Amino acid sequence: MGLTLLAPIGSALALLFAALLARKVLKAPEGTDLMKKISLAVRKGANAYLKRQYIGVILFFAVIFVVLMVLAFMGYLTMFVPFAFITGGFFSGLSGFIGMKIATAANARTANAARGSLNSGLRIAFSSGAVMGFVVVGLGLLDISFWYFFLKFWYSDPAHLAVAAGQTFQEAQIQAITSAMLTFGMGASSMALFARVGGGIFTKAADVGADLVGKVEVGIPEDDPRNPAVIADNVGDNVGDVAGMGADLYESYVGSIISTAALAVAAGFGFKGVTIPMVMASIGIIASIIGTFFVSTKEGATQKNLLFALRRGTWISGAIIAVAAFPLIYFGLGKENIGFFFAVLSGLLAGILIGITTEYYTSDTYRPTKKLSSTSLTGPATTIIGGLSLGMLSTVLPVVIVGISVLVSYTVSGGSGSIGDPSFNQGLYGVGLSAVGMLSTLGITLATDAYGPVADNAGGIAEMAGLGEEVRKRTDALDSLGNTTAATGKGFAIGSAALTALTLIASFIAEVQVIDPDFKFELSIINPPVLIGLFVGGVLPFLFAALTMDAVGRAAQSIVVEVRRQFKEIKGLMEGKADPDYAACVDICTKSAQKEMILPAIIAVVSPIVVGLLLGVNGICGMLAGATVSGFILAVMMANAGGAWDNAKKYIESGAHGGKGSDAHKAAVVGDTVGDPFKDTSGPSINILIKLLSMVSIVFAGVIMAFHLF
Repeated sequence: MGLTLLAPIGSALALLFAALLARKVLKAPEGTDLMKKISLAVRKGANAYLKRQYIGVILFFAVIFVVLMVLAFMGYLTMFVPFAFITGGFFSGLSGFIGMKIATAANARTANAARGSLNSGLRIAFSSGAVMGFVVVGLGLLDISFWYFFLKFWYSDPAHLAVAAGQTFQEAQIQAITSAMLTFGMGASSMALFARVGGGIFTKAADVGADLVGKVEVGIPEDDPRNPAVIADNVGDNVGDVAGMGADLYESYVGSIISTAALAVAAGFGFKGVTIPMVMASIGIIASIIGTFFVSTKEGATQKNLLFALRRGTWISGAIIAVAAFPLIYFGLGKENIGFFFAVLSGLLAGILIGITTEYYTSDTYRPTKKLSSTSLTGPATTIIGGLSLGMLSTVLPVVIVGISVLVSYTVSGGSGSIGDPSFNQGLYGVGLSAVGMLSTLGITLATDAYGPVADNAGGIAEMAGLGEEVRKRTDALDSLGNTTAATGKGFAIGSAALTALTLIASFIAEVQVIDPDFKFELSIINPPVLIGLFVGGVLPFLFAALTMDAVGRAAQSIVVEVRRQFKEIKGLMEGKADPDYAACVDICTKSAQKEMILPAIIAVVSPIVVGLLLGVNGICGMLAGATVSGFILAVMMANAGGAWDNAKKYIESGAHGGKGSDAHKAAVVGDTVGDPFKDTSGPSINILIKLLSMVSIVFAGVIMAFHLF
């Protein structure tokens, strides 16, 4: 077992640290009775939404479980796959649920801490985000460790293992282990899809509805307690950007580790190659824990100071991984394979650079967003045009960064030759390690992202509870920082999704070769199944984005109608003499989200099966390649355009171009309203789509090879 034991140890450390942080957050005082009341309303709304969502998810998982059991009995899968599917989905959902519970408990506590100092507010919000981060990596590594050790024990019995001609028992054993483990990522991917799409529809329907009526039509401030949709908006921040983001990155984290393990076997590294990504993830947990102690700031800090406070923690964690990876590769794989160390560095550097480019295009500290804010001076139309242009332009650098990272990782790892050659698989293993390197410090990276919704909620509570100008100034600073970290977090999520998707495509090819070692791939672009697959894969992210955008639009219309009704029918609401019916808006968002997420989820799961049965393995490869390329670019464009529109609005609210209430501000609100579903629903959901397509293809590879038409 040796070094592999570090995986469950790392998992236990992460969960223990998350528990200590949660205890610290929950011990902090919530503040006034009004603050407690508002926080309780947000908590109840979030719990009600997740309860209804999990009922639908359980039904979906039950159906897929039965389908997988049938395939297992028919011999197309091992009997472990249906159960691994359930555990993958369960731990993914559990990580999001725990993170959301702490986030909804931390909002009032953050606002109350901000009454004392800016640093106190930052520490509470960041600690609650860190609970999300460490629960994700802890549960992810726990699931991987359980299945690895269980399967290793099961396949240690020669009666349970078929050894092919020319294959040693150990080679057959590790191949059986990784082949089975590879398929349980489908459960995590499926859960992530529901969490991201459903949560994204909820949060943006509430946000758009609240802004259109509250800020544009009625002219009241953001987070004004008179707005009937304000609680639903705060609920949405948690179910979409905490539970949804947690499930999303859980999937990337688990997917990168298990796909890299499978590629290690294909490259001929056996058990020692499988050990490396698991141990690196464990070291990443320790590095992330150390990094959290360096996050602090001083009173009166600027946005650059606050951002540096968070960045300092992530950079220190990354530096620790960079140092630790060298002896791990040197002694684990031998000095002749030290090139894999540079592949890890490539992934780490790519993650940092993608974060920096995202920050440049979305933060109001830099020229692009400041320039976008000036387009609001001439109305909503030029604001929309400017935001779309910025989003499209922002795709260039991330594509270049990921492209260079893949090329460097493949080359320094000794990659060469054609599909199936040992050196080719060795290069792909290097690409997998670069993805693991990028995600190794996910504990602290996700903490900086999940921090954002807590800070946003804290600002809303400070406004609704009337905590005063100084407190609101501090929570606004924390909220503005949260917008930037959320945008860079989405950039990181998209970049890691692209690298993970690439390793999953390679793992699909490796899985096909396990099923049929004599299978010959024909991946020429002029091969009709490949070409058709490319087109189908290329259009899937656009179809998915269209469905989710339309879903937000329909749900938001329902909220707009409800908010208008309440302003019209509840006498004294505008004067602050009567309370709005917050629960009605929460209920509308919940029902809409559950209904609207069904079709996108079905398309994501069914598409690779249909394409595979029609076009075969070569068509599937084309589809996965097309979806990864177009999905990565579209997700970056939507996330960055949405982030820039949001921060351009906030830049104007800080006093630029006439400030709040000016014509420029109204135009910026329209831009932000369009950008909301871009950055928080459709863009992030595409991450999951491109990974889920690969996961479904891997699970159903045996069926596709047996029954395809072409």
